[in-house]
Amino acid sequence: MTTVELPDTEATRALGVRLGRVLRAGDLVVLTGGLGAGKTTLTQGLGEGLGVRGPVTSPTFVIARVHPSLTGGPALVHVDAYRLGGVVELDDLDLDADVDASVTVVEWGHGVAERLAAEHLEVMLTGDQTRVATIAAVGERWLREPGLTALASGSHGRDGPG
Repeated sequence: MTTVELPDTEATRALGVRLGRVLRAGDLVVLTGGLGAGKTTLTQGLGEGLGVRGPVTSPTFVIARVHPSLTGGPALVHVDAYRLGGVVELDDLDLDADVDASVTVVEWGHGVAERLAAEHLEVMLTGDQTRVATIAAVGERWLREPGLTALASGSHGRDGPG
């Protein structure tokens, strides 16, 4: 488990950029945190790190948005599960078809989205004045990812400074 202190929204976005640089097609990121915790801000950073077409905004009312890559990498599938009634409604979105070819990020996904991929990251955002991101890696893929441990130090992962 990795914990990162996020003193402001820029730090939250920067963490997303660093994380985006270690993500690859087939990765699932499940985001948890209260209203205003920074889930969409983190996802905006992920989009920047992945090099996808934006802007990345909250998909609350459309449930899911696909942001194609501008760099030849994987697309970002951004899902807001807040209004979904559970696993059945998530299944109705047919995300399974996109999971292997894209990076899928599910806001409010805890307890619902983990079944999309056996290996995934769970990011919990907590705190008021200073936020904290707790990143839990599930699965073998993440044991082999050196860039994940660099997140807490502010290093830029395998792609260097951005």
